[in-house]
Amino acid sequence: MKLLAFLLCFAAAVAVPAAEPVTLEDCLALALQQNPTIRNAQHEIQRRQGLVLQARAAALPQLTATGQYKRVDDNAIEIYPFQTSLPANEKQPWAATVEVSQLLYAGGRVRAAVRAAKLAEQIAVLDFQRTVADVLLAVRQTFYRVLLTRAQITVREQAVQLLQQQLHDVQLRFAAGTVPQFNVLRAEVELANARPALIRAQNDHRLAKEALARLLALDDPAARPAFTPLTVAGQLEFARRDDSLPAALTQALARRPELQQAAKRVQQKKEAVTVATAGAHPQFSLFADYGIRNTTYGSDLDDTVHGWAVGVKATWNLFDGLETRGKVVQAKAELQQADCDAADTRRRIEFEVRQAYSDYLQACELIAAQKKVVAQAEESLRLATARFNAGSGTQLDVLSAQTALTEARSNEIQALYDYNVALAALDRATGATVQPAP
Repeated sequence: MKLLAFLLCFAAAVAVPAAEPVTLEDCLALALQQNPTIRNAQHEIQRRQGLVLQARAAALPQLTATGQYKRVDDNAIEIYPFQTSLPANEKQPWAATVEVSQLLYAGGRVRAAVRAAKLAEQIAVLDFQRTVADVLLAVRQTFYRVLLTRAQITVREQAVQLLQQQLHDVQLRFAAGTVPQFNVLRAEVELANARPALIRAQNDHRLAKEALARLLALDDPAARPAFTPLTVAGQLEFARRDDSLPAALTQALARRPELQQAAKRVQQKKEAVTVATAGAHPQFSLFADYGIRNTTYGSDLDDTVHGWAVGVKATWNLFDGLETRGKVVQAKAELQQADCDAADTRRRIEFEVRQAYSDYLQACELIAAQKKVVAQAEESLRLATARFNAGSGTQLDVLSAQTALTEARSNEIQALYDYNVALAALDRATGATVQPAP
């Protein structure tokens, strides 16, 4: 609970209006504060706390009070021969009782149920940590998606501008009679073909911002008829870290809450076996009560008798149609399933780390290779343009170089995006974004 309070208090300290540029840190803080998945996980902890109270109630004394008053019809009262009138207290009987009872023994069922409920609460806290890590990963991925699509718009705009410039230059040459009309038509076609990519990039950017706004639970009533007015700050950057696969695996096995969850589920299923087995044992409870009622044959409602009683109650279900045996078989099977799930969870986490680390290495290599390609494409365009202006090159050479440069820039941005997403996935796989349990 200390962890929960810390995260929510930290998030409450940051509130960024949707109309202002938001950084990645702003988005992460807003998600901690407002994301409905995180809030539901918080409510689940509270629900499990209620289950702990319910389970503990069976081990505590039970205090009950009962009262009764009746008005009986004269015809429903039997009159004995020696009676000359109806007793008043038979017409209006009343009674009141206070009873306290305490369960003494239930075959270990109550204690096991309390332990199981506490384990369920601990599992809910760990699930909250897992949920927070998943949501923060989704926010980082979507934030990087917004940066990617914004950069792609810039690349496509640059491509359109280059082609517009090329068209303008060819039109001037055509007017001067140095190139045929075919060159003008070719430039117009290339420009027209470049516009759909720009339109798609703009649409991708709008949708990426809407996806980010949904994760942050941004509700702007004024903007409901239109798109969410969300602007992000930052750029896709590359800063290689010195991570190793063995270290990543060690960190994941020490940090990931899913492993702790799986272990606690095994303990919980063991307690469930104890609860099921308790059905074959007797149950003993102690009770004491104090009661008061009006006398049966008195003529005054205030004529009463009162006193106390104390005793022990024993219950033993000698045969229940094999229901208890069936519950034990079920509980033991669920325990075996939990053991299998725990082993598989470890393997799954190790696979996620290896996969994330492999993607990270690939992204690093692609960035290094792509930077050279962009430089080469820029030089190729410069040379093609110079040769065309000198009359030794063709328009096709220039258009091909422009297309290659656009593709190289787009691939470089995609490589930066892949790197940042791979780094976020690696942090999630190793548990770097999970706060330690208090």
